[in-house]
Amino acid sequence: MMRPALPPVRLLVVVAGCILLAACAGTKPPSYAIKEPAGQGTERGGYKVGKPYQIQGVWYYPAEDYDYDETGIASWYGPDFHGKYTANGEVFDQNEVTAAHRTLPMPCYVRVTNLENGRSLVVRVNDRGPFAHSRILDLSRRAAQLLGIEGRGTAKVRVQILAEESRELAMRLKAKGEETQVAAAPRISVQAETLPAPGSREAAKPIAKPAAPPESAAAAPLPDAQALEHQQVKLEPVHATHMFIQAGAFTHFDNANRLSVSLSTLGKTTITQVQTKAGTFFRVRMGPIASVDAADALLEKVISSGYPEAKLVVD
Repeated sequence: MMRPALPPVRLLVVVAGCILLAACAGTKPPSYAIKEPAGQGTERGGYKVGKPYQIQGVWYYPAEDYDYDETGIASWYGPDFHGKYTANGEVFDQNEVTAAHRTLPMPCYVRVTNLENGRSLVVRVNDRGPFAHSRILDLSRRAAQLLGIEGRGTAKVRVQILAEESRELAMRLKAKGEETQVAAAPRISVQAETLPAPGSREAAKPIAKPAAPPESAAAAPLPDAQALEHQQVKLEPVHATHMFIQAGAFTHFDNANRLSVSLSTLGKTTITQVQTKAGTFFRVRMGPIASVDAADALLEKVISSGYPEAKLVVD
């Protein structure tokens, strides 16, 4: 016997609930983020930054940000995506030391430090994610193992881009793409000569070829998958940290104060003045927050209240 169809309102609630559960899991993006299986013998993908995109009401703006340095919560992903394509066309291998980030160029190198145990290592970013609002990085299973995150599922981390290595990698991949494109075009041999003055019987003379530029020194090798896998995990000093929801940062105090008042119904807010490279800002924060679950719930409330730029930070 056929079951009656769900009323529209109830159906909407069910769908919304499924998306929320997927987002909160941290290790498993929602179904619309599932990638296609990769074919056999697929080569590594190319360099990609990408266009702005929106996930669950929040816009993300990919960019070549070589000053990136952020703290927050990292999660990990593995078996469900093993062997499928990453966002830049590579094949995801959960046993390689890689990660997914929402806005950094792909691929690039970042140093990830587990602020809870001091473990730190270099990771290659080659995918987009995570899709939970309160996460800043999704590590491969192997990277999570090396950082001591796999068993717990999440951890407080600091993520710093390796600017020099990432620029070099981007430059090489871009050049490789340009060479591939030019090599496909037909080529012919061309000779040049200087012409004598009109009426002169002097023969044309070939133009002397300029001296070939000296070959540049061999570029320094960049870490490959094997080098990252066998790198020595560093140990950094461990300090006490706290989690906050940062709802916004403003150059004018009045704007920060209006946001603070608006969020007062959700909990206590504080305004702090900070000096950065970009100037003086007034940050609006809520916390400290005792647990990741509590931080997840509060962040979703702040975003739902009309502040999609809010994020979870660790200090």
